[in-house]
Amino acid sequence: MLLKLLALFILLPLVELWLLLVLARHTSVGFTLLLVVLTGVTGTLLARSQGWRTLLALRAEVARGTFPAETLVDAAMIFLAGVLLLTPGLITDAAGITLLIPACRRFYRRKCWQWLREHVRLEAWTTGAEANRSQVVDTTLGDRRDDP
Repeated sequence: MLLKLLALFILLPLVELWLLLVLARHTSVGFTLLLVVLTGVTGTLLARSQGWRTLLALRAEVARGTFPAETLVDAAMIFLAGVLLLTPGLITDAAGITLLIPACRRFYRRKCWQWLREHVRLEAWTTGAEANRSQVVDTTLGDRRDDP
């Protein structure tokens, strides 16, 4: 896990910098800067509109009394997109913009649920006489790699 984090925080910025330098060499510094600014502005506008849309969907689901699991995952992905768009670079901007496109988010959400089903075990139980009266359910999350 540590190696993956090192790769993310050291290698990705180096690749981003290299890509920007190559682009600037093949086009111009002005064009490269303009492209970075345009992707950032476009992403910010998309994040704002998708964020508001998700907030309205979240409020509607809570008002209906349903648990907004998918909407919360969408909100987390939109937040991640905003973080990626704040990071200068073309790769992070492209990844952030894909997180803001609803069709791409649905694909990522399916992959996320699939990964959770494969790697996380959820157990729930109620105990004692209070089990009949209480709506509270105790849960435990465990890593599936611990299973025999």
